[in-house]
Amino acid sequence: MSDAPQNRLATRCVHAGEAEDAHGSPHTPLYSTTTFAFPSTAAILDVVEGRATGSLYTRYGLNPTIQALEAKLAAIEGAEAALSFGSGMAAAAAVFLAHGREGIVCVGDAYGGTLELLGEQLPLLGIRTHLLLGAELDRLDGLLADGARLVFLETPTNPALEIFDIAAFAERTHAQGALLVVDNTFASPVNQQPLALGADLVMHSATKYLGGHSDITAGALMGPAALVAAVAPWRKNLGSAPAPETAALLARSLRTLTVRVEAQNASALALARAMQAHPRVARVLHPGLSSFPGHELAARQMSGFGGMLTIEIDAGAADPAAAAAAVVDRLRLFTLAPSLGGVESLVTQPCTTTHHGLSPQERKRRGIGDGMIRLSVGLEDSAELIADLEQALASAGTEGVVR
Repeated sequence: MSDAPQNRLATRCVHAGEAEDAHGSPHTPLYSTTTFAFPSTAAILDVVEGRATGSLYTRYGLNPTIQALEAKLAAIEGAEAALSFGSGMAAAAAVFLAHGREGIVCVGDAYGGTLELLGEQLPLLGIRTHLLLGAELDRLDGLLADGARLVFLETPTNPALEIFDIAAFAERTHAQGALLVVDNTFASPVNQQPLALGADLVMHSATKYLGGHSDITAGALMGPAALVAAVAPWRKNLGSAPAPETAALLARSLRTLTVRVEAQNASALALARAMQAHPRVARVLHPGLSSFPGHELAARQMSGFGGMLTIEIDAGAADPAAAAAAVVDRLRLFTLAPSLGGVESLVTQPCTTTHHGLSPQERKRRGIGDGMIRLSVGLEDSAELIADLEQALASAGTEGVVR
């Protein structure tokens, strides 16, 4: 099938990267194979020394199932090349080790594991890391002038959905000779194309929207061939390539990416509007709401507002975490689980899961309140999801909050 750039995203999601099969399968077969045979020493040396492409050894990622997935991943982000990983954190770690050894600046909120890696583990290796909040951007130019060579950001952020101007950050970063890496997990390629906006590399926790069914753990990195190639040895020798079985499942999921995400966009916006009008909800964070601080930027930068929203019910509650838990524990259609992007709707409190590893003081500094409830909207009927939230808020009784 054609991977021509004129093909639109939905077409690329279905057809890009699929290898021709002698038996006529429309999808690349699963090669659950660790090593691949060659007809001669010369042939194996051609692959080992880079004169020819081919399959060699699965830990290297040189497996046809993995390679087909990576061609699809590159196509959906409009990239020259892609690498797949065993998890999103594996992708982030490899990028930081390959391109961030001179210093990394993380802008805004990020997944708790990413913050822990940047704030605690990488400094043990002598890598200087700097964690800036969105209100501290006046420090960025000085840190870059001091030698940091990688700027990393999520947009929208986890869990407050803060929006950053990718094109403006790219211009600012490149002016100082540094790279911009954007975590596009929350938006997905359906809603946002960071490379087209000037980012150098884009990464995903493919466990989330790219996988979409809560049945795989994987990561992805896309970008120019030279920058991606510099990450490949780290993936190879850290052993973080995905299993072929995972690669096959992820390729399967990508074929339905656009229809899933577009439906989740619509439902999440409907839920956000309903919760905005609810008397027991103090605040709703969703880029599609005109009242959201980053709405205008999101409307310019994104083609859809995403399937995530965060509500806050802590205003006036003596124990915000308990008040939020009282609502969460009464939900029936939302599954209490610390992930996102699946076909089923999920709910979690950031203070108990994704950002539990941060101190209460650091969560407060970042504006991550104990009364926050993060919702990942799935493919259920949106009216039924709204009704589920309403009954949970009502049955929580006096533990709810009236504005």
